[in-house]
Amino acid sequence: MSLKKESSPKRVQSPELGENEGKYVELHGWVHDIRILGKLTFLIIGDPYGYYQAVLKGELAKKGSSIPRQSYVILRGNVVKSVSKINPYEVQVNYIEIVNEADTVLPLDPASKVQSELMTRINNRPLDLRDSEERKIFLMRADVLHIIRDFLTQNGFVEVDTPKIIATASEGGAELFKVDYFGKPAYLAQSPQLYKEELVLALGKVFEIAHYFRAEKSNTVKHLNEFTSVDIESAMMGKFDVMKILEELIKHIYSSLKAKGYQVNELKGNFPIYTYEQVCDSTGVNFGEDLSSEVLNEFGKDKEFYFIIDWPLSLKPFYTMPKGEKLSESFDLMYKGLELASGGQRIHKYDLLVERLKANNLNPESFAEHLKVYRWGMPVHSGWGLGFDRLMMVLTGRNNIREVVLYPRDSRHLAP
Repeated sequence: MSLKKESSPKRVQSPELGENEGKYVELHGWVHDIRILGKLTFLIIGDPYGYYQAVLKGELAKKGSSIPRQSYVILRGNVVKSVSKINPYEVQVNYIEIVNEADTVLPLDPASKVQSELMTRINNRPLDLRDSEERKIFLMRADVLHIIRDFLTQNGFVEVDTPKIIATASEGGAELFKVDYFGKPAYLAQSPQLYKEELVLALGKVFEIAHYFRAEKSNTVKHLNEFTSVDIESAMMGKFDVMKILEELIKHIYSSLKAKGYQVNELKGNFPIYTYEQVCDSTGVNFGEDLSSEVLNEFGKDKEFYFIIDWPLSLKPFYTMPKGEKLSESFDLMYKGLELASGGQRIHKYDLLVERLKANNLNPESFAEHLKVYRWGMPVHSGWGLGFDRLMMVLTGRNNIREVVLYPRDSRHLAP
């Protein structure tokens, strides 16, 4: 038995107005803007999916004209065609209820054509999202996560969840947040690297989408201390195999977003591949030096997506498979000068892994729990980690990573 009264109006949202033309409906949302024209009051109502115009007459017009902007309301009325540019349909209201009245002075105005400062928006993010342009970023973000999960699952990858409190640094180095774990030292995970490698032993192809942590004090437009990463690892694949998966995933994201109506470019052709040495020769960098942001920006200024492969072994983590004496079976995916992903073939032999740990001044005994897996028949394996927040910067055309993360964490800001 339905609890809804037969006479009660159908509840709809802004995109559904067209299919309910001529019908009596109920809607709810926030008062985005108000216009008064003679004896009529026009309310621009927002909901998570768009905006529409509500027309109020008589006593309702007086009531509507005094509602503070951003207040949440319930409306009932008839759906008719509209000449408004906001929505081709509007609601002629005969009932309005104020669910929650907003303050008359707010920290920012989502309806303003002048955008508030970034930190003001971040510190008031829920209100900021009532601006349709800001809301679109996070609706797209949700869609991209679904697209990635579907793509990887359809390609045989198993989604896994690995610990974020760990006993040993995943990649070495000092950029770790140390925590007290019941009197024992522990760390927040930099990546799922060691776990995802171990899991290919039996699961074959795995992926994870999760938050990770790096204790860097840099305060750039492309770094955060808490970030989202998409990671894969696959047994019996080499460097070029997982590069192909990454390229296909990026292209699939673009085509899927385009099909959903987002304004993104169509990606054509294969992503170019350059070696580290080619980049050095082009930019005058000495072999063995890391490629600075300035160098990468110069090299990538006339490019979009491309790979840089065969980095010096000295610049890559201990688990990276050597290629000869100086190079590694590694790659980075770049967009212009921005590094989006890093990956390659991993070491699958116990003795070589111990050797590389020592070469990186790491104590093999500290990695004993990880190393034991390499005595159990570890297959050849490769993988990558994709910076999801940086990818969202590229997809949205935003220049600061904080714009595409709901509540960004960096060395200067912990709140809200």
